[in-house]
Amino acid sequence: MTTRRSVLLVGVSLLVAHPLTRGQPSATLRQVGWLGAGSQAANAQLRAAFTQGMQDLGWHEGKNVAYRYVYADNDLDRLDAMARELVGQQVDVILAGSSQSAAAAHRSTKTIPIVMAGVANAVGAGLIASLAKPGGNITGFTSQQDEVLGKLVGILHEVAPGARRIAILLNESSPLHAAYWEGARDACSTLGLLALRVVASTPAQLGAAVEETVRQRSHAVVVTSDSMYFTERAKLQQLMQTTRLPVACALRDNVAAGGLLSYGYDVVSNYRSSAKYVDKIFKGAKPAELPVEQATKFEFVVNLKTAKALGITISQSLLLRADEVIQ
Repeated sequence: MTTRRSVLLVGVSLLVAHPLTRGQPSATLRQVGWLGAGSQAANAQLRAAFTQGMQDLGWHEGKNVAYRYVYADNDLDRLDAMARELVGQQVDVILAGSSQSAAAAHRSTKTIPIVMAGVANAVGAGLIASLAKPGGNITGFTSQQDEVLGKLVGILHEVAPGARRIAILLNESSPLHAAYWEGARDACSTLGLLALRVVASTPAQLGAAVEETVRQRSHAVVVTSDSMYFTERAKLQQLMQTTRLPVACALRDNVAAGGLLSYGYDVVSNYRSSAKYVDKIFKGAKPAELPVEQATKFEFVVNLKTAKALGITISQSLLLRADEVIQ
């Protein structure tokens, strides 16, 4: 038989138990969406650098943060759908490593924060209003690869002074391909060289681009900064080796894959450092109020093994200037 006293006791016990269960909630996982234009395998080093940066700031996967990775495998037409997928999963931040990824994310959301991990010329690409006051929901790192392209051409000229006809490899799906072409053409003109336009906008076009390089009687090649050229670096360098031409690259990883030399920003460092933007956003900062940083660490890398295979002698003074020499 239920009495009034027993009902009161049950009610009191429920009131006591409720605060205790609320006082021990499971940790809330913040969600980071990784929108990659390339492949999972090609981005493994960058992914490790970013998650290590997050760990250094106290964000541990499965404990207080979760990562959702999507990769377009260089099929840029998939980026918009993948960005919408991350938005639908209600991630707290989207990390974008290329101008195409950042643009796709921005088309999909104007509210979820987007952190750039080294997107080239974010102002010129129309992603932010300015470095100091980005506005909107995008912040992070940008690199002025179009501006340093001239120095890359200059270093190539030092290494191969006899090369007068320089093939410039461009991805026309990149919003910056026009700036890259203009910068390369101006640098070549200043040195009395002839810039030759060669286009490869998909992995399937790489073979034809290499054939075009040969057809135009190129003496050397400049590979501009691009996420597809980064992802397909092994295939690209394997094809380029058949030409027996010196290849100068914007990114170190292309040189590690067999290119002759590179001059460009430290991609891995940028991905590691982009974690600080995610950390600040998780702690309440607004992307519009976080100034965008420009890459400050640039590397000059030489592949001596490739130089020897091409019969090119790298001067001692140039080797001393190199940040890294691959034997």
